[in-house]
Amino acid sequence: MGVGVDGDLRTGRAPVAVPLDTSDAATALRWARAVAPHVAVLKVGMELFYREGPAVVAALRAEGLLADPGEPGSADAPGLFLDLKLHDIPVTVAGAIRSVARLRPQFVTVHAAGGPAMLRAAVEAANEAAAEAGTTPLSVAGVTVLTSLSEADLTTVGLAGPALDAARRLARLAVEAGATALVASPWEAEKLREEVGNNVTLITPGVRPAGGERADQVRVATPEEALAAGADLVVMGRPITGAADPGAVAAALAATLGQLR
Repeated sequence: MGVGVDGDLRTGRAPVAVPLDTSDAATALRWARAVAPHVAVLKVGMELFYREGPAVVAALRAEGLLADPGEPGSADAPGLFLDLKLHDIPVTVAGAIRSVARLRPQFVTVHAAGGPAMLRAAVEAANEAAAEAGTTPLSVAGVTVLTSLSEADLTTVGLAGPALDAARRLARLAVEAGATALVASPWEAEKLREEVGNNVTLITPGVRPAGGERADQVRVATPEEALAAGADLVVMGRPITGAADPGAVAAALAATLGQLR
């Protein structure tokens, strides 16, 4: 297993990141209150962050719903995963990392396809920001191949080879540039774990319960399958936040997946 399972990721919780995928802060807070006691990470993505900005992170932290690396007493709360999928020239991505580092996230995503210079700039900015603040650096998570892309889609956008080959190339590139986490489909998790070893946190979206709807995901698996393949953290949103009782679903996941760790 990768870095963070018994350290950075909250122990005693389901190894699950719940996406707060809404443009409404009140809804995000309601979901977070329900699931925070049971999961390792809360994920704030583009929809919520672009609408509410840093204020939503402050609101979550004010209610004790997020761990704060600067406050030891907050350790018994989920970590913050900023899923912004940064992809731009190196200087711009470095500036973005420095800007969001003050929010004290555990993970921030960048597209590995942005290239080695961009990835290195992101990692260097994260390290510099941490040194200035006297905190642990955020983990730059390299996004390999989106789970919504099929093999045909990859050919269309010019990514050579099957999804696994593309994911392996991008994973290797990201890790060599200093990324300490990777985002990849559960279909590629086992081979990527072999590729990058155990010192990288492997995050898998595209996770659904057995028999669950795929929605816009193509390369999917159950949480049990993803963890068995080598994932450290699975991203599971709509099956939880779309349920009548998100807290109960998260608690059940914590009980079930806790037996697998």
